[in-house]
Amino acid sequence: MVNTLIVYAHPNRESLNGAFLNAVKQGIAQTSSGEFQVLDLYEENFDPSLVYNKERRRRDMHKDPELEKYREQIRWADRLVFIYPIYWGRPPAILLGYIDRMFASNFAYRDRPNRIYPEGLLKGKSAVCISTMKGPAHYPLLTLNNAHKVLMKRAVFHFVGIRKVKFFEFGSMESKKGNQAKKLNKVERYFAGK
Repeated sequence: MVNTLIVYAHPNRESLNGAFLNAVKQGIAQTSSGEFQVLDLYEENFDPSLVYNKERRRRDMHKDPELEKYREQIRWADRLVFIYPIYWGRPPAILLGYIDRMFASNFAYRDRPNRIYPEGLLKGKSAVCISTMKGPAHYPLLTLNNAHKVLMKRAVFHFVGIRKVKFFEFGSMESKKGNQAKKLNKVERYFAGK
């Protein structure tokens, strides 16, 4: 059994990103190997802002009662799936804010004395990133040194102990030659285990 949390970070469910969300759900539904939950950050009106003051300290963020239901989703999940557009070479601010707030010290990682890197507390989980962009698929590699993948895989997932990371990074998605149907089918087949 693989429990999957799908974190959807696009403001429109009728968009191509919404179609990728449906493809993931349809793919998982074709297997009997687990359940899924969808967290639509926009529909949820998720607040991506970090707030630290006298009442809310950074070191206590892992215990923030406002975020407990989201921590419970992450605990429940064996696989985290993120669906989002690429804006300015990176994920949207709402998704980065979700990561900022949820991947907190003493929940997603723990500092280790006399060690450079912390202990990742989300080890054993996997992650899948499905992203779309207007520009060509090779643009991030050729002009940005793969900044998006480096950010997500190394700076985020590896830091919290997630080692198995899969990317579906689709470019030219506003073009008639973008092969959207083929890419939707590819994602559905992946989650169906085909």
